[in-house]
This record gives sequence, C-alpha cells and structure tokens, in this order.
Amino acid sequence: MIRRKELDDGLEQLKGMLIEMGTRVEKVLGDAMRALENLDTLAARRIIADDIKLNQIEENVDLLGARMIATQQPVAKDLRRILVAFKMASDLERMGDLAVDIAKVVVRLDGQTLVKPLVDLPQMAEISQQMIRESIQSYVQENVNLACKMAKDDDQVDALFSQVVRDLYGLMMDNPRTITQAGLISFVGRYIERIADHATNIGESVVYLVTGKRPDLNA
Repeated sequence: MIRRKELDDGLEQLKGMLIEMGTRVEKVLGDAMRALENLDTLAARRIIADDIKLNQIEENVDLLGARMIATQQPVAKDLRRILVAFKMASDLERMGDLAVDIAKVVVRLDGQTLVKPLVDLPQMAEISQQMIRESIQSYVQENVNLACKMAKDDDQVDALFSQVVRDLYGLMMDNPRTITQAGLISFVGRYIERIADHATNIGESVVYLVTGKRPDLNA
C-alpha cells in the first residue's frame, strides 16, 4: 500500500511538471511572436535568457522517472505513464528551443523594419499554441479523441506554412533586396511548423498511454 502511494505521488509530480512545461512553452511562443511583430529585441533577449528553465524541468522529469522505475518497478500502464512523461518532456523542451529560435531571429532583425505585414505566421502560432494547450489537456484527461485532433490542426499549420513560403518567394523575386529578411522570416515559419509537429507527437504519446499501441496520427 505504501509503495502504491509513493508511485501515485510520483506520477502526480510528473504530471505537474509536464503541465508546467506546457504552460511555459505556450507562453514563450506567444511572447516570441509578439517580439517578432514589434521587432522588440529586448523582449527577445529575455526569452533567450529564460530558456534554461525548461531545460531544468525536463531534467527533473528524467531524474524522477528514472528513480521511480528503479525503486517502484512499475508495470503496464504505470510504466507507460513514466515512459510517456520522458517523451513528452523531450518534445516540450524542443518546442521551447524552437520558440527561442524565433526570438533569435528577432535579434538578427535588430534595426530593420518588416518588409511586409505578418499575417499567416501569427495564425500559425495561434493554432500551434492551441495545439500545445490541447495536447496537454488530452494527456491530463487521457482523451484520445482530443489527442487525435492534433493531426488535423497540424495539417492547418502545414497549409499556412506553404502559403508563407509562396508569399516570401514572390516577394524575393519582386525585390531581391528583401532576400535576407525574407529568408529569416521563412525560418520562423519552419520553427512554428516544427512546434506543431511536436504537439502532434504528444498526441501520439497520449494515444499510446491510453491504448498501449503506438499510432501514427499523420498516417
């Protein structure tokens, strides 16, 4: 009975850390996009400096999970909960890195003005933020239907990214002087697209947690 309580307490701690990581990633993506829209290099530099916090939480997830496996010897779904926590923490940490990469683009654009208004990129970011939030919600609720929704949302982000690339290519063709900035803006689109991919990974992890089977939501 004591061992079961220790295991349950550990699983709750893991869940709490993953929720915190999801909240931080959603916020940092929003902050990075605001920094880009305003070309606010001071805000961008703060985002870059704060990146270590997510790394620390991921390390804590890994340490706690490893200790639980060694001391509690979990099986079946309890073991899956820990394995999924490892994978989710890795995906969330990578999403944080990608948001920081957006902030680094802002720093590189210091002193410039945007060659065109940002339209599709903010929409991509909004959908991705929703995906982050709902992927964590699907994990907490063990909601397979919500987890599977990630693939449909990811398709929206992919379509918007394709539009961004087309628009920027046309801009570069019309005005070669925009090539450097347009290239950086296209990187931002790629970073957001990858964040959505990682949110889809979390959806797949949730399906595995609940069913014990490894799905491919993009299949």
